[in-house]
Amino acid sequence: MMTMFIKFKSAYKKIAMGLLSYMPEEKDVKKLQETIKVYEENENWQLYLWKEDDDIVGVLGLSFPDDHMARLEHVCVNPSYRDEGIGKKMVRTIQEKIDRELVGREETIEFLDVCKEGIKTKREVSG
Repeated sequence: MMTMFIKFKSAYKKIAMGLLSYMPEEKDVKKLQETIKVYEENENWQLYLWKEDDDIVGVLGLSFPDDHMARLEHVCVNPSYRDEGIGKKMVRTIQEKIDRELVGREETIEFLDVCKEGIKTKREVSG
């Protein structure tokens, strides 16, 4: 099975909005459009789509408030693919790619804590 992140671009806008809409605070279309706009216009915000084989099944968004930290803003998996560990795989994969501490916000902190159990950061492994 081929799994990977794809960096968001406007061709994926509808897919990204569809996946983000599964987050409770993103249900409203106007709010969704504002969120996507932030990812499109703010270089400190990055959105990634998660692909399993030929299907885009998840979305993960980060913001970078400083040089040492990345905040998990959004993480969502298509309900048809839930309970398969995809969300954890997404968080662990992004943690390996970024050389920063990954922190959550109110809506993502609980999930992030579950994902971090038994995971080492780049710094812990190399330091």
